[in-house]
Amino acid sequence: MMNNPHPISDFLVPGKRAHLVGIGGVSMCPLAEVLHGMGLCVQGSDMTESDTVQHLRSLGIPVAIGHNAENLGESDFVVRTAAVHDGNPEIAGAVARGIPVYERAQAWGAIMRHYPNALCVAGTHGKTTTTSMCTHIFMAAEADPTVMIGGTLPLLGSGYRVGKGDTIILESCEYCNSFLSFFPTVAVILNVEADHLDFFKDLQDIQRSFRRFAELVPPAGSVIVNADDESAMTAVAGISHPVITFGLDHPADCTAANLTEADGRPVFDVMIHGEKYAHVELHVYGRHNVLNALAAAAAAHALGLPGSAVEAGLASFTGADRRFQHKGTWHGAEVYDDYAHHPDELHALFTTARGLGYQRLVVAFQPHTYSRTAKLFDRFVEELKLPDAVVLAEIFAAREQNTLGISSADLCRNIPGAVYCSTLDKTAEALRRIARPGDLILTVGAGDIYRAGEKLLAGV
Repeated sequence: MMNNPHPISDFLVPGKRAHLVGIGGVSMCPLAEVLHGMGLCVQGSDMTESDTVQHLRSLGIPVAIGHNAENLGESDFVVRTAAVHDGNPEIAGAVARGIPVYERAQAWGAIMRHYPNALCVAGTHGKTTTTSMCTHIFMAAEADPTVMIGGTLPLLGSGYRVGKGDTIILESCEYCNSFLSFFPTVAVILNVEADHLDFFKDLQDIQRSFRRFAELVPPAGSVIVNADDESAMTAVAGISHPVITFGLDHPADCTAANLTEADGRPVFDVMIHGEKYAHVELHVYGRHNVLNALAAAAAAHALGLPGSAVEAGLASFTGADRRFQHKGTWHGAEVYDDYAHHPDELHALFTTARGLGYQRLVVAFQPHTYSRTAKLFDRFVEELKLPDAVVLAEIFAAREQNTLGISSADLCRNIPGAVYCSTLDKTAEALRRIARPGDLILTVGAGDIYRAGEKLLAGV
């Protein structure tokens, strides 16, 4: 429908007027700021007022509330988020007037070409944490990076920063092949699992997409891949690009030596090609975070950063927002929140949580999207049998309609002792009934399940 005759790069020049639909979004706000800094006239629209919208206005970027074709004004081109569809009045209005419409990923991809170093972190899970670790490392190196993360990082106070250095760091999502619009000089592949099966046909289709992502790297760049993830290694098998592996269980270029724990947190030496590169003391838990740290360290090494930056950066990293985030204490039980929404993520989270010494693990889980719940149903049931007590909130629809007729109640019937709750208020009430002193309570999911934990803590 868009059929743009010119690449978006033709429009990324000073004086051109860009209209961003959904400008207040987590990756649209930094895009607006970057384009503004490049000398473009930036404007946009969003459905609601927010701190982000106020921030953009403070920079002189006008933002309309609500979507209306009249908001387009004299725009030269339009950029939209994935959540904005062809029927949106501003998109339809742009097409009717012949104004080119581009995807957010296309804009970031074109911007990326202005940076000598483009570090793109991809994978089915672990992207936000690893991108955040990379950000801490590059900030510790005083490299002044531009950053785009899919979650809030306390170091930045947001999910992004606009720097003036020669490096851009982006969390890179495979959904709808978005990351194939990027131009990485370093591509990190953390893992490749069956997910987003509302778009991809099967695991082999996903592997092909990740392979195409790896092949975007220029000959002088690096593809950094998890040697412990068979599917990721399959995705890059035989490519001509330079591949750097990281791992713990299989031979790898970057690995951990002398791995121990201090108060449950991993301590280890990062070894690259058999040489000690950095000594790392993490302040986040779990074996999966050792792998995330190795991926970040391998990327830093590939881009010429000293090991001291890895040491300082990872020492200051305490986790991204909604990644095993401590929310408070309720009657002797500790309440945490996590974004995990894929069975592999649940397994890593529950395994880590079980090793922390709490009397019981109590989980309130909110599945994310009907298609994922249906396609991975048996896997979810398997992992949700690991906690001592499970409360299931209703599925978070996100971008979908429930054409499959599936509910969290279906999961509940297959998990002994599980409790189904149709609302978050009922979820909080169920946690209130179940919780005991000494419990670790986890609210888990990519939707708004965190509100149940907040309601519990607030006593509402």
